[in-house]
Amino acid sequence: MSSATMNEEPDALSVVNQLRDLAADPLNRRAIVQDQGCLPGLILFMDHPNPPVVHSALLALRYLAECRANREKMKGELGMMLSLQNVIQKTTTPGETKLLASEIYDILQSSNMADTGSVNEMNSRRRKAQFFLGTTNKRAKTVVLHIDGLDDSSRRNLCEEALLKIKGVISFTFQMAVQRCVVRIRSDLKAEALATAIASTKVMKAQQVVKSETGEEMLVPFQDTPVEVEQNTDLPDYLPEDESPIKEQDKAVSRVGSHPEGGASWLSTAANFLSR
Repeated sequence: MSSATMNEEPDALSVVNQLRDLAADPLNRRAIVQDQGCLPGLILFMDHPNPPVVHSALLALRYLAECRANREKMKGELGMMLSLQNVIQKTTTPGETKLLASEIYDILQSSNMADTGSVNEMNSRRRKAQFFLGTTNKRAKTVVLHIDGLDDSSRRNLCEEALLKIKGVISFTFQMAVQRCVVRIRSDLKAEALATAIASTKVMKAQQVVKSETGEEMLVPFQDTPVEVEQNTDLPDYLPEDESPIKEQDKAVSRVGSHPEGGASWLSTAANFLSR
């Protein structure tokens, strides 16, 4: 590998990781999608030869797609749906990355169904999406965690790092106001593994949120016996301690959240990098 590509590698990963961390904050999601350079950049990153870059770009897109108002623009962005299909169909794509891309494809594909109100059109589109995705969704399940101690963005970053290390985690979104994390995992991964990973932060503890027969939510504590967690070797640690201290991360996220113009200037920097 030439030294030029070696030098570009950390750049791409650090830019896409910063975008992912910004997208994790709901306050930034509209601004990122409105920005001229960010969506085209994330689409380019989906084609990147380095798997962690692709996975991180998809996590950013998954966060952005949480915001309903973003979905139409994302779906219409040149190359978006095609790049997602490429990631899903590429034989070399890791399983978790495929599932994450399928999930985003599904969300965007059904984005204007609610507006059309046409049930038939909705069903035929859904069938097409299922045909295209095959049995993907049967291989994934959703676990809702209530996390004691999840009360600021530095804790959220710790939690994010712990979950990213587990093999079998596809995606996750945080609902900070209610101290919850909704995690999509492969169906063969035990939910206990998530609890073990979160307990390893030493400052947070997870319980599972389940619905009783009457539809009421209950918190179920996990057993205290730690489960052997299979580490995710495909993805490096996203935030090496020496390069991205959590405190700085925290400031960056909250600064962007509180001053849109601060966010815009950071985003334009990212856009400049992407258009090089």
